Amino acid sequence: MQGGQDTYKSCGMEWFDVIVILWEQRKKKVPGLAYSQKRRRKYKFMALKRVRLIVAYDGTAYHGWQVQKNANTVEAELNKALSELLKEKIEVIGASRTDAGVHALGNVAVFDTESRIPAEKISYALNLKLPEDIRIQKSEEVAADWHPRHCDSRKTYEYRIYRSDFPMPVKRLYSYFTYRSLDVDKMRRAAEYLVGEHDFKAFCQSTAQVESTIRTIYSAEVLEQGQDLVIRVCGNGFLYNMVRIIAGTLMDIGYGKRQPEEMKDIIEACDRTAAGPTAPACGLTLMGYEFE
Repeated sequence: MQGGQDTYKSCGMEWFDVIVILWEQRKKKVPGLAYSQKRRRKYKFMALKRVRLIVAYDGTAYHGWQVQKNANTVEAELNKALSELLKEKIEVIGASRTDAGVHALGNVAVFDTESRIPAEKISYALNLKLPEDIRIQKSEEVAADWHPRHCDSRKTYEYRIYRSDFPMPVKRLYSYFTYRSLDVDKMRRAAEYLVGEHDFKAFCQSTAQVESTIRTIYSAEVLEQGQDLVIRVCGNGFLYNMVRIIAGTLMDIGYGKRQPEEMKDIIEACDRTAAGPTAPACGLTLMGYEFE
């Protein structure tokens, strides 16, 4: 107990001051204190911890990750469930703000909490409150200043194409269907041009507002898995709709509308109209992150 008193006194506070503030907070129904850095500065005597979540979800029913007015999103569901579980206002910070209809096996989010629940146990309790199409795969405590968008990382996406004479109902939400033949070798040759640091402006939605369109692609593969064709891309970051435009361009090449060598010209053009169409969201899945 003496250690706790010393902690508060080191912040220039006595026990009486602490009790008064906590009572005022409860009386005014302050929703869990302000989030993040503002919260830390104002209440240095409070023991906050930062928790990282690995989040998997079926994006079919959601208007993307980020909170929106009058639309259901993955982030909104997480905030609601965490706030209810921890009895304080929680607002998560996501590593990737996926689009409507896009899925994830390993998106990453962090939040700050005063809760004494061990960080590794939060995933179990949280999954009981989340809808069945969102599940936490892991929860763990991280450094107080760790931020998923402010550190070096590798992010991997997969775009899945189902090739058959007829659609398969159980695949319709998680892959793009085509009955047309795709030349896989040509698609692989074209994908090689994507590897490296380039200006990917041609593969960015024209309305997107970003400081830089330069990104690094570490690998770009076209894999055959039975009737599924998987375009797997790993990079240090991706622009708005970038992977879906890459997939649409590679499919154009696979259909014979373009030649593999044209991929180099498309990249150098830095013009959205030079690339192929934006492939439908259902085929795209964020596979996961590797943090350095």
